[in-house]
Amino acid sequence: MARQAVLLGERYELGELLGRGGMADVFRATDTLLGRPVAVKVLRDGTDDPADRARFTAEARTLAQLSHRGLVMVLDAGVAGTDTADRPFLVMELVDGPTLAAELAAGPLDRERVGAIGVQLADALAYAHDRGVVHRDVKPGNVLIGADDRVKLADFGIARLIGDTVRHTRTGQAIGTAAYLAPEQVMGRDVDGAADVYSLGLVLLEAVTGERAYPGTPTEAAMARLTREPEVPAHLPESWQHLLRAMTATEPADRCSAAEVADRLRAQPAVDAATTAVLTEHPTAYAAAAPPTTAPPGRSPRTDAAGEAIAGAVRRGLDRARALEPHERGVAAAVACLLLLILVVAVVAGGGGGNGSRSDIPPNTPPALERPLADLHDAVEGR
Repeated sequence: MARQAVLLGERYELGELLGRGGMADVFRATDTLLGRPVAVKVLRDGTDDPADRARFTAEARTLAQLSHRGLVMVLDAGVAGTDTADRPFLVMELVDGPTLAAELAAGPLDRERVGAIGVQLADALAYAHDRGVVHRDVKPGNVLIGADDRVKLADFGIARLIGDTVRHTRTGQAIGTAAYLAPEQVMGRDVDGAADVYSLGLVLLEAVTGERAYPGTPTEAAMARLTREPEVPAHLPESWQHLLRAMTATEPADRCSAAEVADRLRAQPAVDAATTAVLTEHPTAYAAAAPPTTAPPGRSPRTDAAGEAIAGAVRRGLDRARALEPHERGVAAAVACLLLLILVVAVVAGGGGGNGSRSDIPPNTPPALERPLADLHDAVEGR
């Protein structure tokens, strides 16, 4: 005998179970009126606690006020009556794709991808914070990754409006997930957007290292942050170290805002571009593609063509470096200078000498490289 379809609100036909939370189940469903797939979150059978119902209703109202590409969109809400109780439900857009938690189960992600995911999450949180809403449970399991790495932050079920005096929390019940709680959440203090920034910092740290900052039982994980700050690996770039430490400062007032996190993460690729510009364009590629030229005595057209091409790459990298913060500019220039020296050796091997106008310019440097190299050297020396 075929299973009878469950229809909520005389409109939503429930399908497969997608996930189970502390108080509700999430189903893939079909909106029979519009003929589109949706996700339906239903308060679980047998739950009659008024606090659970209040929290569920608060989620619907909270999400209905928010409209941002980085947040799961609420489409509808209602209450479905049964023989034993009413079952509140929330209809949301369906995001096909894994959670960040599922992806991290296979190991850490590369920094560039973590930065791209982090920007989207920080933007979404900044939007919510500007509207007085705190998520309070930012964790990998609540980060949905759709097509083209479009990120959606889900489950505002325990969010509450900043300044709201109503607490939908049972006595002795912790709000949030222990491994990602901010210190003020552990201590039961009032929270604002800084708590979300702290949790996001732990999420990003886990994404680049592959390990939770505070493992163990819920009690161990929650209490550990009261005695030590999360360990940020020294092998990460300084800009990443500074950002993660600023996000996970013990005192909320010492943390950067979600908007600042997004801005600083956007700056990360610029550092990479400035330090790797000369790596992406190998001299042999230029030699193969460059047209023949007339070279000065003692120098081959192949060498000068390669030098001109590398010089262009160096100039572009230098332009990017000049746009960086002062503390980042020196690092970028130093790395680029080292890379340039390696390429110079490859290009000028067997070639003629430079003009020797500066003692810090290596001999046999093609003329096209002398000015960019001098600029890089001056950037490192702070001239």
